[in-house]
Amino acid sequence: MAGEPPTRAWEVARPGPVDTGPLELVERPLPVPGPGQVRLAVTVCGVCRTDLHVAEGDLPVHRPRVVPGHEIVGRVDALGPGAGRFAVGDRIGAAWLAQTCGACRFCRRGRENLCPQATFTGWDSDGGYAEAVVVDERYAYRLPEDIDDEGAAPLLCAGIIGYRSLRRTGLPPGGRLGIYGFGGSAHLTAQLALAQGAELYVMTRSADARALATDLGAHWVGGAAEPPPVPLDAAILFAPVGTLVPPAMEALDRGGVLAVAGIHLTDVPGLGYERHLFYERELRSVTANTRADGEDFLRLAARHGLRATTTAYPLEEAPKALSDLAQDRLVGAAVLRVGS
Repeated sequence: MAGEPPTRAWEVARPGPVDTGPLELVERPLPVPGPGQVRLAVTVCGVCRTDLHVAEGDLPVHRPRVVPGHEIVGRVDALGPGAGRFAVGDRIGAAWLAQTCGACRFCRRGRENLCPQATFTGWDSDGGYAEAVVVDERYAYRLPEDIDDEGAAPLLCAGIIGYRSLRRTGLPPGGRLGIYGFGGSAHLTAQLALAQGAELYVMTRSADARALATDLGAHWVGGAAEPPPVPLDAAILFAPVGTLVPPAMEALDRGGVLAVAGIHLTDVPGLGYERHLFYERELRSVTANTRADGEDFLRLAARHGLRATTTAYPLEEAPKALSDLAQDRLVGAAVLRVGS
């Protein structure tokens, strides 16, 4: 609107290694919500590994100079024409899935995460590394009241994608779950699995992450590719490291499933049929999430008291947060404090 002060935002100006400065802090006009959209005054935005992939160019550019960030918590401060799901002042969250077509065969089957026309926050549309953002109100979430903004932000992608990954494994009740890599998503998924009665086995290279896994109640903790002491009923690979797929497959019991949680993975070495796949062991990918995944997970997070371990940075230090993520200098999840 005319006369509105500008808003600050980080843009991906030159995709490349995070320590070469791919992000640029700019001032932009305050965004105006369109039909069916709401504008959020951002309070906190989580820092996700997908943001790192966008900044570094591992994910091809969909929108030049896009603002990354898709774990957005904020207060509604403006409504677009026809928007009525939320009111001004409501605290809501926006996540990775920004829009789908609603009409294709995947959307009609309840698998909107596979919609060929899906768009994503912080990749196709501007995200939350900014003081203000507009989002489609149909794809936003009401947040559990007893979880503060910093704790809620990681739930919106790290938590939701971990939940979908856990579902993709088909882990049986009381089953043995292996987790490879123990960052923002993994430490939330671990809490949910333990609350649901699973035995948890964690493989990660970080000593600090191993300590967190132990504190959360893991039954066993070891190195990144170390064989667990028992065969696993299911496993989730959170680390974006393709060379971990063979040892993870080898760790599975008969009928076990490995779900790969990330949107980007380095090349996977060849798998041997008898060694890695026989006895109906399966390798499954995980693609985004549906809105139903998000609603279900947020209810479970509130019911089981899931809590994110976070390290907070001011908005001005978004590049440092991404660098710390890239160099495994974080335990749990990073978040950006944007507004009050």
